[in-house]
Amino acid sequence: MRRSVPGLWIGLDDVATRQADAVVQLVKSVIEPKLVGLYLHGSAVLGGLRPGSDLDILAVVNRRTTIAERRRLVHGLLPLSGRRARPPARPLELTIVRQRAVRPWRYPPRSEFQYGEWLRDDYEGGFTPGSQRSPDLALLIMLALQGGRPLVGPPPNEVLDEVPSGDLVRAGLAGIPGLLADIETDTANVILTLARIWVTTATGAIRTKDAAADWVAERLPEVDRVVLARARAVYLGDVEDSWDDLDGHVRAAADHLITAIHHVAEERA
Repeated sequence: MRRSVPGLWIGLDDVATRQADAVVQLVKSVIEPKLVGLYLHGSAVLGGLRPGSDLDILAVVNRRTTIAERRRLVHGLLPLSGRRARPPARPLELTIVRQRAVRPWRYPPRSEFQYGEWLRDDYEGGFTPGSQRSPDLALLIMLALQGGRPLVGPPPNEVLDEVPSGDLVRAGLAGIPGLLADIETDTANVILTLARIWVTTATGAIRTKDAAADWVAERLPEVDRVVLARARAVYLGDVEDSWDDLDGHVRAAADHLITAIHHVAEERA
């Protein structure tokens, strides 16, 4: 199996480079016979990691994973990811998809496994993620294709199909309820993800969260721009992740963003 050339690691800081290498070694040790490729996506391929960015990796496999393999992956990722890593590091997101589930492309796709730091307490309590319907794979796959950054294996366009723009919109709409459920605990990410969904729904483009915030800010009332500006600044590491002074305004801004998303989606339909 091919390893990517060194230049493909450009844009990762030292911590992220060490984490990416550790994830490569972990995944290969657990599922290498099934592994087709490992691909960067997210901020790492959209202009570079920001202080608040996760390190996002997509793994493509050619056969189903077993519960024992998934448990080994969770056990191996816990000490590598987030503030509770040893030493503290960026949050990791590892998503595994079976190639036959997305090539040829069909909606909604299914993932084999997903590790994200937002579920750390569940993992530490014994939860093992498994196959599930995953509309957000539409965005992940397009980011992997757009980035063209294999950590292991062939270029992503040899492994994955393009996602139609209409399915990107459907995936964004499908993710809104889950985002709202986290608005009190992950406020900046929720607001910026809603901004990104609006941009993608309106233009078909996938932008960084801070760039999406800039685009959306021109289209929001002044009261909502304050919330968006705070979310952007938190993401860029310019201010503390504090929202007490904007209590009551956050949900109103989220509702405005969601209304705009649905309006644009209806116009496109």
